[in-house]
Amino acid sequence: MNAVRRGGLGLSAWAAGIVFFLPVAWMALTSFHSEQDAATNPPSFAASLTLDGYREFFGAGGGASPWPALINSTVASAGSTVLVLLLALPAAYALSIRPVKKWTDVLFFFLSTKMLPVVAGLLPIYLFAKNAGMLDNIWLLVILYTSMNLPIAVWMMQSFLAEVPIAVIEAARVDGARLPTILARVVAPIALPGIAATALICFIFSWNELLFARVLTGVVAETAPVFLTGFITSQGLFLAKVCAASLVVSLPVLAAGFAAQDKLVQGLSLGAVK
Repeated sequence: MNAVRRGGLGLSAWAAGIVFFLPVAWMALTSFHSEQDAATNPPSFAASLTLDGYREFFGAGGGASPWPALINSTVASAGSTVLVLLLALPAAYALSIRPVKKWTDVLFFFLSTKMLPVVAGLLPIYLFAKNAGMLDNIWLLVILYTSMNLPIAVWMMQSFLAEVPIAVIEAARVDGARLPTILARVVAPIALPGIAATALICFIFSWNELLFARVLTGVVAETAPVFLTGFITSQGLFLAKVCAASLVVSLPVLAAGFAAQDKLVQGLSLGAVK
């Protein structure tokens, strides 16, 4: 019976995986079709393949180049992720290994900041950026993404760092190691799977963010999601080109997730089994 249950769970997992993968596979297939074949209803699976959508996305047809937007997204996402890790690691250390009083209330406060609708803070942030002369500035997005991802990063890393043996930290302290050394050479290597999982999630959140980037940027600091919205025009929706653009924009996140999948699984399951 247990074998039957395991087999059923395995088939269910495969079925769920296929269901979630089908839209991505359909998007990838559509990106290699011409606009005429992509717009057919019902869709044609046997349509001829072409790279025209990718050529047009990269500006072969005289359109805008996507490279500035991709570079802006990389700078904003990677820069904010590094800042989040630098700030979240000592904060999580204070809440887990050297806990403060009522640390659960502190964690709830961090998490409660994510309950505010993003649009509720859009106007104050826009007015602040306008008065500070920071509109259409990529570093404004770095600061915003850092502040947006920091609460969830502290919340995640607190549970990861709680699994670090206290004896190892005490031994390092006896040997004369100070807090920066303990964090960099003792805590970080042990909690590396959790740190990698946190970094990947923060990177994905930053890379996919659209609302603030759409309102606070223009031409100079335009990010990849904002660049994608430019394909929806009054002339219609160019489906093959949009699918090609979406696939290219998704590749950095997919590559990062594939490269860190072992650390991601270890990090998300860290502390699940006592």
